[in-house]
Amino acid sequence: MPAVERFFQFSLLGMLASGYFAVATSGYLDWPTQALTLLAMAIQCGRIAGWIKFRPGHRAITVLTLAYIAFLPLDYAYLSRAFSEAMLHLVFFLAVLKLVTASTERDYAYLKILAALELLSAATLSRNLSFFAFLALFILFAIASFASGEVRRSAAVRGAPVRAGTRSFGRCLGLASATLFAGILTLSAGLFFVLPRTARAAMSRVAPHRLHMPGFTNEVRLGEFGEITQNTRAVMHVKPYGSEDLSRARWRGAALSEFDGLRWFAAPGADVSLPLDRDALVVGNAPRTRPGHSVRYRVQLDEIAADTLFFAGTPETITINVPRNLSSLRLSRGGSYRVPRLLNGITYSVYSFLEDEDAPAVRPPPPLPDHLREDALRLPGIDPRIPELARSFTAGARTDEEKARAIEGALRRDYVYTLELLPAPVSDPLAHFLFVRKKGHCEYFASAMAVMLRTLGIPSRIVTGFQSGVFNSLTGTQVVRASDAHSWVEAWFPAAGWTTFDPTPSGPSAGSPGVGREIAMFFDAADQFWQDWVLSYDLQRQVVLAARVQESGRTLRLPAFPDFASWWRRAGGNAVTAAWLMAALAAMVLIFMAWPALAGIWRHRVRLRRAARGEGQASDATLLYQRMLALLARRGFQKPPWLTPGEFARVLPDSEMSVLVGDLTTAYHELRFGGHREVAPRMIQLLERLEQLPR
Repeated sequence: MPAVERFFQFSLLGMLASGYFAVATSGYLDWPTQALTLLAMAIQCGRIAGWIKFRPGHRAITVLTLAYIAFLPLDYAYLSRAFSEAMLHLVFFLAVLKLVTASTERDYAYLKILAALELLSAATLSRNLSFFAFLALFILFAIASFASGEVRRSAAVRGAPVRAGTRSFGRCLGLASATLFAGILTLSAGLFFVLPRTARAAMSRVAPHRLHMPGFTNEVRLGEFGEITQNTRAVMHVKPYGSEDLSRARWRGAALSEFDGLRWFAAPGADVSLPLDRDALVVGNAPRTRPGHSVRYRVQLDEIAADTLFFAGTPETITINVPRNLSSLRLSRGGSYRVPRLLNGITYSVYSFLEDEDAPAVRPPPPLPDHLREDALRLPGIDPRIPELARSFTAGARTDEEKARAIEGALRRDYVYTLELLPAPVSDPLAHFLFVRKKGHCEYFASAMAVMLRTLGIPSRIVTGFQSGVFNSLTGTQVVRASDAHSWVEAWFPAAGWTTFDPTPSGPSAGSPGVGREIAMFFDAADQFWQDWVLSYDLQRQVVLAARVQESGRTLRLPAFPDFASWWRRAGGNAVTAAWLMAALAAMVLIFMAWPALAGIWRHRVRLRRAARGEGQASDATLLYQRMLALLARRGFQKPPWLTPGEFARVLPDSEMSVLVGDLTTAYHELRFGGHREVAPRMIQLLERLEQLPR
């Protein structure tokens, strides 16, 4: 049965592909493994379609398997450096080998197990909404694979009757698989939202920590931001409380003062521990040198981001959901707040003061401590042309602030922002940027300005963080992506304190709002729903969901959400009322269970009435003939399946019954194959006469 075989092979390939893409989208599968698996699936697809006849020998596959098992310790020690990733490579390698050689039922069983292992790996690695889509596809292909596999095994049994006509087999079994899939998905979703999520804590103990973005820890290398800004993944979702506008806010992370010519980093061993009181930290009111306003917001920081917390403005109160064994935050020498990296991300609420960066200072700040001044003026061995360039940029400027504005303007005017990476590393990236390439990422501009300010005796440092992001009206959150990563400069002036400068020219525009932007925001809203109500679904979320449903019922007055307590009090709340209620519920259940049979009886009666009026269809002939066979079966005459209707009528013993059966068979042929609708009433009359005959 080639149609059954093709359906089974494509369904099995779909199971493997679903598991593969679920793992690939998690970001843990390296590109050689991805390419090898895709090649194997393409070869198998061509083999199923009949385009490829090549099949490697079992001896070669055995040698490759033994060689990879011997290579596995080297993969663990030098390449993956993690047991889970090394085992993941082994699973995919075995899947590739088995996929290109599978020919027996045992091979197909192994492939199903490997596909399930792929999906299980993705469940522990992926936190994206895409995992749900691939899980749904896996369930659909699994149903189709197991169903078609049963058909294959039944057809392979010697002497088993197999119906011919598999022309529409794929369509019929595909429809059946889709129906079962919809039912399973609906029931699973209902159970999931009724039961709290309890497996998450257990799975988090065996899942490895995800990779984090570089550039937001204690150091940043020149050139790293070019890699970060090419990633469009959302790393922060900010929910303002009230009507606060955060569309122009910068999200400040780490302030770095130490520079060695290749990287900026924070001085080690200078962090201060800040204890939390009931998950809250009161920082206090910092000295305000410029006017501004207070803002309140909640930040959901994705696990891909580093251990640095990001703030708009100067935080005054921080409330954070760290585990109970973490009772403090770490404050670095540059003023950045840090927590240990957490597998499932961090959520924290902030009350902070947002200064107006363009406004003049209204009061002088306290003096800059000597150790911070030394950090902000220290320079490594730099190219002697850089101080000369700084003096040329600031010629004619009288104050330190005018010099800083002059350098900022020159870099914005004479240099170009680009996302292109350097083709090869250089020994002095800053000098190469200023005098050779004259284009680069934001950290090159910030580094150039900070170094030139230090050559002029102005304390300065670079700050890493994010730009404002884009507001998603569907969720009411500010979406900050990895591509919004940015670095800028803070310079110290005695009269104004730390002042922000951004020497980076305007980068490529994100484009005006349109269909693409709306689609992106829709997917972001769906991903937020996945994060909040699936991955983070627990007993607290369950209570919130129930409260929202109850509140919706009260507000909208929907019949689907009646107030049963009030109704029970009005009904008296006694045993008689309870009995009537249980009887009504039982009747509703019985009607629901019996509805398919009742509907079939009703349709049968409608077709008989239509046939009695002479309006019968060709298909009604079969209905009437089956009714005749049922009457004969009651009299002990069973039609064998190998006899035609005419042969069956001739083998009956001579009697009035056989005459009626012969007439009914003739009328059946006329209506079924001749299209004579007028014989339908005659068939009904003959059936009534047959039913009235004595037994």
